[in-house]
Amino acid sequence: MKAIFIKLMFITSAVLVFMGCNDNMGDTDNRLASVSTLLEPADGKSVVLEPSASSSVYFEWQTPSVEETGTALYQIAFDKVDGDFSKPVYVMCANNNGFGNYVSVTHKQLNQIAGKVGIKPSDTGTFKWTILSSKGLQSVKAGVENKITVTRLAGFEDVPIDVYVTGEASEGGADLAKAHKMKAVAGGEFEVYTKLAAGKPFYFTDGKTGTPREFYTADGMVKENGTTTVAKDGVYRITLDFNTGACTYTLVNKITFYFCPDGESLFELPYVGYGVFQAKETVTFKQESWGRDERYKFRMTIRENGGADAEKEVDWGTLNQTDSRPTASSPESYYYLQLFTEVSQWDNKWKLMGDFDGVPATYTVYLTADQPYTHTIVK
Repeated sequence: MKAIFIKLMFITSAVLVFMGCNDNMGDTDNRLASVSTLLEPADGKSVVLEPSASSSVYFEWQTPSVEETGTALYQIAFDKVDGDFSKPVYVMCANNNGFGNYVSVTHKQLNQIAGKVGIKPSDTGTFKWTILSSKGLQSVKAGVENKITVTRLAGFEDVPIDVYVTGEASEGGADLAKAHKMKAVAGGEFEVYTKLAAGKPFYFTDGKTGTPREFYTADGMVKENGTTTVAKDGVYRITLDFNTGACTYTLVNKITFYFCPDGESLFELPYVGYGVFQAKETVTFKQESWGRDERYKFRMTIRENGGADAEKEVDWGTLNQTDSRPTASSPESYYYLQLFTEVSQWDNKWKLMGDFDGVPATYTVYLTADQPYTHTIVK
């Protein structure tokens, strides 16, 4: 009898719990309150934008009490000074996938926003920001708005689609038809690995025929209608950002074949022109207790700041991580390259096909514009 009573009590409790869960879980929490306090930056703050990728402005606001209004998602919105945020010029989510009460907006993003509200490159102007709270299909704007004044970067309103290196110092010389095309790495951003002769002029164009626009660099900035020189012969990695007007020059001293089992470079791949490095060499796999080790990548030795900085090493490793040997039918993507600023012995490596063990082969690295950065190994 006691056992039956206990079972009945258990069943009754379970039913009550189930009913309680149904009642609570079935309700939709529609509570949504607007943000009432913007914390950072202060209203009217002025910022001189910088081209550095690490430069940003921290935005923070005070969210309503979760106990009183439930959980919401937050977005920061920007608009013209006379806008009402019904169609903001730029919106981005808060940190933590929108659940946070803060977000860092880069100077490059603020520069783009400034352009969208009509502020010209290098000019100073003001726009405003606020917070949008949302839950499901509901959305509400904060009851407050703050202004921010920025001095824009010296970028270009009309960003070129293609960019080329030409001029006496360049690989194609003064022949515009032989200009070296730069790789478009993002909208308005380009880079190239190219050889330049010291003391001779070169410049950049947005075309290889007719009378294209011409650009040059000076004091770390991209400008129109002029020429540039370098102080030392060599292969350079040049980056141009037409959104911000910034540029960089990095002297490439060499690219080597790095053999992971030995933890050292076995040979150099000389530069052969137009972003291509190549060598014909023989690699013998290393015998280990478990078998033959064939892991490799490429190591590049550079001097940043146009060759003025101390020498440093970076790795060209696999874009698509792998721990398998390729075969003749492996996709081209197996060989795609990615630049890693931190060097290591084992990370981001490929494996050689078995029939390259002790066999002469041509090793080629392609840092060119019209294909993914990649490499080939052929007999």
